[in-house]
Amino acid sequence: MTTQFSNNPPTSRQFYINGGWQPPAHPATLAVVNPATEAVITEVAQGSSEDVERAVAAARAAFPGWSATSVDARVAILGKIHELILERKEALAQALSLEMGAAISFARAMQVPLAAEHVRVARDVLSTYRFQNVENGTAIQREPIGVCGLITPWNWPLYQITAKVAPAIAAGCTVVLKPSELSPLSALLFAQLVHDAGLPAGVFNMVNGSGAEVGAAMAAHPDIDMISITGSNRAGALVAQAAAPTVKRVTQELGGKSPNVLLPDANFAKAVPPGVMSAFRNVGQSCSAPTRMIVPRNRLAEVEALAAATANAIIVGDPQSEETVLGPIANEAQFNRVQVMIEVGLNEGAKLVCGGPGRPEGFEQGFYTRPTVFSQVDSAMRIAQEEIFGPVLCIIPYDTVDEAVAIANDTVYGLGGHVQGQDLDLARAVASRIRAGQVLLNYPAWNPMAPFGGYKRSGNGREYGVHGFEEYLEIKAIVGFE
Repeated sequence: MTTQFSNNPPTSRQFYINGGWQPPAHPATLAVVNPATEAVITEVAQGSSEDVERAVAAARAAFPGWSATSVDARVAILGKIHELILERKEALAQALSLEMGAAISFARAMQVPLAAEHVRVARDVLSTYRFQNVENGTAIQREPIGVCGLITPWNWPLYQITAKVAPAIAAGCTVVLKPSELSPLSALLFAQLVHDAGLPAGVFNMVNGSGAEVGAAMAAHPDIDMISITGSNRAGALVAQAAAPTVKRVTQELGGKSPNVLLPDANFAKAVPPGVMSAFRNVGQSCSAPTRMIVPRNRLAEVEALAAATANAIIVGDPQSEETVLGPIANEAQFNRVQVMIEVGLNEGAKLVCGGPGRPEGFEQGFYTRPTVFSQVDSAMRIAQEEIFGPVLCIIPYDTVDEAVAIANDTVYGLGGHVQGQDLDLARAVASRIRAGQVLLNYPAWNPMAPFGGYKRSGNGREYGVHGFEEYLEIKAIVGFE
């Protein structure tokens, strides 16, 4: 695989501020590492509080004009952004594969198309949304909240950017984006794409850098009205603390340890393999990955055999290969974390069904991890409680449906959940008892209109569809309107 970023624009060491590419206040850079080779691909500019100040000033100046634009004008811009994402999908997919190790087939089939869907949905929601309703003489009016600071993660880089940027600008807000410093290449391409779509200067601004420097400056900035962050619980808590003195709105999509409850009447031959693949999708680097498979104790041996067969058939390899299903873990720190947690599982006495510590056979470099399945896991074990964020599945047995629900809820998280069963009434009843923001029954198709967000320590607020759009709006009541 090449170690050069083939789409590396001359702007990689600049920031997109006020409608153009601008150099950073200080000439510091951050290395971008190819996780498949561990080689440095390129360097990007490292931002500072001074760069955040310039970006926020641009967004603040642009807000009155952008918030007053017509719905039709905003719909047209979003339509152009959507069109350009699809036109440039191969360049975006290649950047994603290079910066975070996504298998190229997965980047093409999922990472880029689903990112485009967030833009389409924001456009379509905006085109029919009623910003004012009058009831009993009082007008209930929804207005853009203002300048929004958006902080996105490294695991779904483009997808999470569009999930925040699209509804924010659709609502009439202006934004300052801080993409992850670990996977910033697709963000550079997106910034150029937004520019080419004709978005007015200052509506979209982007500053690369660390959370400790750029993220903290954004969270504390008095001229930012809202922060939306997707990331770790630690990062979410730090952002909320920094934002507290200015009493800005903070929405957070944080960690998860999602359950997948297989009810006694489930078709196990059909339910287990997709459950394994859902847990391992994106190399297990998804906050909502169903990494706890909760199964009837008397079917445990059958589930283990099905899970092992599925996991052992997964092709791990060079993300540029069309045959690869799972590429490497996205960065060294996360690779080390996954390896530590696999060792923890062994030390806790969980049964290793397949996989285990170390790289797969034939790999001496790159952050490649063996797809790993543990069984006979107790809910009190660390591997059942802590987010591992890698291709590691825990199979937990239960004796009654009530116990299955209790295990599903035995977590500080509450982002997602799955229920598998042929009796739909029972599946629905179990889903209603799971304390999570989104529960999927029998592996349905992804719905970009379905609100996504967490209970408990998985965060607050919602993304996607109408509910995600409304996060960027304030509510005003005009009493005596008529």
